[in-house]
Amino acid sequence: MARSHCLWLPPALPRYLADHIPGARLVEFPGADILPFWETPDPILDQIEEFITGQRHGDEGERALLTVLFTDIVASTTLAARMGNAKWLELLNRHDQIMGSALARFGGKLVERTGDGTLATFDRPGRAIDCAVSLHEAMASLNIKLRAGLHTAEVELRDDGRIGGIGVHVSARVMANADAGEVWVSHTVESLLLGSHYGFIERGSYALAGVPGNWTLFAVQPV
Repeated sequence: MARSHCLWLPPALPRYLADHIPGARLVEFPGADILPFWETPDPILDQIEEFITGQRHGDEGERALLTVLFTDIVASTTLAARMGNAKWLELLNRHDQIMGSALARFGGKLVERTGDGTLATFDRPGRAIDCAVSLHEAMASLNIKLRAGLHTAEVELRDDGRIGGIGVHVSARVMANADAGEVWVSHTVESLLLGSHYGFIERGSYALAGVPGNWTLFAVQPV
């Protein structure tokens, strides 16, 4: 097994090994890393499982290409302490109602609530951006500010309705770097929407906790 654009091995080496090991065949995967667990490890595990057991239990239907949106309320702990439990819970209920209306309007799917935030998915990045921008406007009526982060990736669909995978972590890290009242996106989202009516402001290169490499992040430009 080898990456098609591996930076550490000559391209001819994996082919040479496959040709000179009796009964071997070469399986190539997209990507550049030599270590299998950095990039899309699931296809590699599927190949190993099939080689050892003769079959795969993985199902391609359990993964989907989605835009992942994370939001949270800025300075929520301070707000909760100032308002008290009863008023804070009332505010969260209003927040959840507005969030539900926005998701329904823009075709988003609520995955789970994260205390003072939300995790949702969309089939298109543009819809996710529109939803996030509208949320900032709607939450102004509650005198609260959100931060929002988006990333588009192939994610794992779990039986309990939740999602997993590195793409989910990237989206969460993008949001964590966003400023109050802003929508930040990964370079992936910015590239997918190149030439669209959306405008982006580059915010620099970031090391996202637990995610390999540095990531260029962008803020959605206000219309």
